[in-house]
Amino acid sequence: MGTFVITKRLNDFYKFEFVSRKGKTIFTSAHYEIRFECEEAIEGFKVSIDSHHFLRFKTAKGKSFFKLMKDQKVFAISRKYSTELMMQKGIDEISKYASKAEILDFSSGDSIFSAVE
Repeated sequence: MGTFVITKRLNDFYKFEFVSRKGKTIFTSAHYEIRFECEEAIEGFKVSIDSHHFLRFKTAKGKSFFKLMKDQKVFAISRKYSTELMMQKGIDEISKYASKAEILDFSSGDSIFSAVE
């Protein structure tokens, strides 16, 4: 099952990634000024996945990626895939698991591991 992971960028804006059950990032969201906006965007996406659509692209080097669109606005951009089949598998994983994915918040920057003594 996939997971939404909220983190904070270096410019203090928030973003989230949808990460596959194997731990690979499938897409990264646009940025949000407030963490709550990030959570709202995730929840909104989870209940209305069907209202989003995928625009597929190829880089100059032949890598495939997609932009996840909602109301003519870019909601998120995928990672670069080596083949169109791999990109389609990423899209399929979103369709299958995103609506029931959990949300993990790592935006506080606090280490979850204790300091080595």
